[in-house]
Amino acid sequence: MIFVLRIFAIAIFAIVTFIFGCGYCLLSPRNPKHVYTFGRLFSKMSRVLGIKLEFRYAEGAEKVGSAIYIANHQNTYDLFTVSGAVMPRTVTVGKKSLVWLPLFGQLYWITGNILIDRANRSKAVGTIGQVVDKIKQNKVSVWMFPEGTRSRGRGLLPFKTGAFHAAIGANVPVVPIVCSSTDHVRLNRWDNGVVIVEVMKPISTDGLHKEDVRSLSSRCHDVMAEKLAELNVEASERSKR
Repeated sequence: MIFVLRIFAIAIFAIVTFIFGCGYCLLSPRNPKHVYTFGRLFSKMSRVLGIKLEFRYAEGAEKVGSAIYIANHQNTYDLFTVSGAVMPRTVTVGKKSLVWLPLFGQLYWITGNILIDRANRSKAVGTIGQVVDKIKQNKVSVWMFPEGTRSRGRGLLPFKTGAFHAAIGANVPVVPIVCSSTDHVRLNRWDNGVVIVEVMKPISTDGLHKEDVRSLSSRCHDVMAEKLAELNVEASERSKR
């Protein structure tokens, strides 16, 4: 019964958000402010899923200006959890095929996010240049999932280097964002416990060059993996109380 009610609630939310969201965005299509607005709105649905969502911000994490935000990518629940950490004037980078997803895809495009063709390496490489240009020209931040795919309970997967090329090219800091595991979330369970999302301290790219991409990637992976393990332990313990 809980499963049916939640599916119904999510469906109604999606339809209403699509209709009114697209209409609202048509007043200023592809404006970066929309991603922040809808990211916060989608995170409110965590309550419907029985998730106690908690956000934390390291000192200085909310006042970094333009940046590359990188987050761990777990599953579909990211849409209702980590989305709430999106900062103002931040757009995300997703695969081009997202635009064909009913309702969500069209809203994703009109809110100003960047779509890349991962099946075409030359186009994907060109997109990194577009990301750099967008940061410099429009004074925006860009959110990326460096794992490139959903981890689905496998921990933090190896990082692809695109986000780090973009950060160094635009000379902006990298801000890691870590969400504790949502692998335990079940639609047919009333209480899905605590999920913690932490926005970590910015990692500077000053003085770095393209030769430093892999070391920067490794550094970010290490701090995020450590934080993920820490948050998982805390979230699990608090969920049992």
